[in-house]
Amino acid sequence: MSLLPAVRATWAPKGVTPVLHHRFSWTRMSMAGVLAYRPDRSESAFVFSMTDGSYNTDKLIEFLTELRAHFTGEEIIVIRDGLMAHRPKAMTAWLATQRDWLHVERLPAYAPELNPIEQVRGNMRSTELPTCAPISSTRSASRPGPD
Repeated sequence: MSLLPAVRATWAPKGVTPVLHHRFSWTRMSMAGVLAYRPDRSESAFVFSMTDGSYNTDKLIEFLTELRAHFTGEEIIVIRDGLMAHRPKAMTAWLATQRDWLHVERLPAYAPELNPIEQVRGNMRSTELPTCAPISSTRSASRPGPD
């Protein structure tokens, strides 16, 4: 998910063109996310990581390694989409060494409706990001609200 500022229509007095400023200090920020469910419990979790720039194979391997630490001792099934960083030989080789805890299934070529993380992405892009004013990529975002 690319976290570039979203362009949205807004209110302004007649004849005054609104100019929306943001304090983002990056040209592109990306998020890798996992929606985690356990069949034997009613709870779920959204685990994510953010990075400046785009995700590549090394960054995704690092994220999956951190995911393993988060779910210590659990077997994990990851359903992945067709992101290019998922396909290189280095990723395939690394996944082959992780079969004791990590199982990977691939979504069909174009099936965003089957990918639950797309619902999160859609909400972030259309609802959450346009109303957030983060100070930098390393500090948390704040939502505007009553004083």
